[in-house]
Amino acid sequence: MVTYSSYEADNRVRRYAEALVRRGDQVEVVALASDDVPLGSEHISGVTTYRIQRRDRNERGKWTYAWRLLRFLIAASVFLKRRHKHLHYDLIHIHNMPDFLVFAAWYPKWAGAKLILDIHDLVPELFANKFDGHDEGGYIGVLKAVEKVSARFVDHVIVSNHLWYDKLVARSVPKDKCSVFLNHVDPAIFYRRPRTRTDEKLVVIFPGSLQWHQGVDIAIKAFARLKSKIPNAEFHIYSSGGAGGVQAALASLVNSLGLYGSVKFCGSLPLHQIAVVIANADIGVVPKRADCFGNEAYSTKIMEFMSQGLPVVASRTKIDSFYFDDAVVRFCVSGDDKSMAEAMLEVVGNKKLRDSLIANGYKYVEQHSWDSRRGDYLNLVDTLTREHAPITGGALFDNVVRGPSGD
Repeated sequence: MVTYSSYEADNRVRRYAEALVRRGDQVEVVALASDDVPLGSEHISGVTTYRIQRRDRNERGKWTYAWRLLRFLIAASVFLKRRHKHLHYDLIHIHNMPDFLVFAAWYPKWAGAKLILDIHDLVPELFANKFDGHDEGGYIGVLKAVEKVSARFVDHVIVSNHLWYDKLVARSVPKDKCSVFLNHVDPAIFYRRPRTRTDEKLVVIFPGSLQWHQGVDIAIKAFARLKSKIPNAEFHIYSSGGAGGVQAALASLVNSLGLYGSVKFCGSLPLHQIAVVIANADIGVVPKRADCFGNEAYSTKIMEFMSQGLPVVASRTKIDSFYFDDAVVRFCVSGDDKSMAEAMLEVVGNKKLRDSLIANGYKYVEQHSWDSRRGDYLNLVDTLTREHAPITGGALFDNVVRGPSGD
C-alpha cells in the first residue's frame, strides 16, 4: 500500500491492509507521519508501516501542496525500488490523492508487480473546489489528463462511489478495468460499544476534515441555534486542524457567536478512539455543502455514526440521497444552518424518530459493512496476481441499496 496520508487514521487503507494480513499475506504500507508520530517503521496489527515523510497541514496554495506531493512521490519511488529488489512485491495498491502517485511504482511494475489505483477522491473536482479553479483548459484540464494517464498505467482502478464511477468511465477508465468499493465501516473497529458517559449534556459530534465542502461553519451556526434552546448542549469537533488557518477561522466564528466553551476542537484521534467518542455522543452531524465536490463525495461518517447507535443529521446531497433515505438519516437543506438546527431539535425532541433512526441505522450497517465486501476485494487481489485470469469490474460492484429495507 502507498498512501499520502497517516495510516493510523485512514480507515480505507487500514481496512484493506488488515484484511490481507488476517488471511496470511505480508503487507507493507508507505505513508506519512503526522502530528507527534515519528518517522520510521512500526508494526500495527500485523501491518508493517513505513512513515517516510512528515506532513504539516498548512498549505496556502496549490503549488505548495503540489511540491509536497512531488517530494513524497520521489521518496516513495526510491523506497519501492529498494524494497522490491529485496522482497519482490506481487501487488502494489496505490491510494490517491494524488493520482500520479502510481508512478512511484514504476520499478516494481517493470519487474512484474501488478498495480491498483484506488481513487478515494476525484482530484480535478477536489482541486477546483479547494482552490476555486474553473478553467477547464488550465490546471484542471491538466489534472484530468493526469488522471487518465495514471489509470492507463495501472492494472485496475477502484473508485469510492457509483457517481464517480460514471464520471471515471466516461473520461478516463475502461469499464472492465474499474470497480466500486464504498468506504465501508469495518466491524473490527466500529463494533457496538456501550455508552459510558453519564452526564446530562447533549453532545453533537463531527469527526473529519475542516475543508470548505465539509460545511463545519454551517454546523457551528446551526449549533448556536440549538444551544439557545438546549443550554447544556456541546459540539465536539475531531480534526487535525486543516490547512491555511481554517481552524483559527472557525474558532473566531465560535467566539463571535458566544459559543466559547460549548464548541470544542478536540484534535485528531486514531480510529478505534474515534469509535469510542462517537459511542458517547448523542447526535452525529454531516453538514456538507452540495457544491461541485461535496455534492458527490460519500460521507463515511454516516455509517460510523450508525454503527455506534447515533441518530444522523445530514445535508441532503446528491451522493447521500443516492445511498441513504429518510428512514436512516434526518436530512436537512444543504448550506442552511436554520434547517440543520431544526433537524437536530426534532431528533432531540422526538423519541420515536430518534429510536427509529438508531434501529434502522444498525440494520443498514449490518447489511453494508466491510464484512459484505471483504471477499470481493480479496478476489480482486488474487485475480490480478494470476496473470491468466480475466478481470471483470462489473462483478466487483457494491450493491446499491437505498435505506435499510433494500427498497
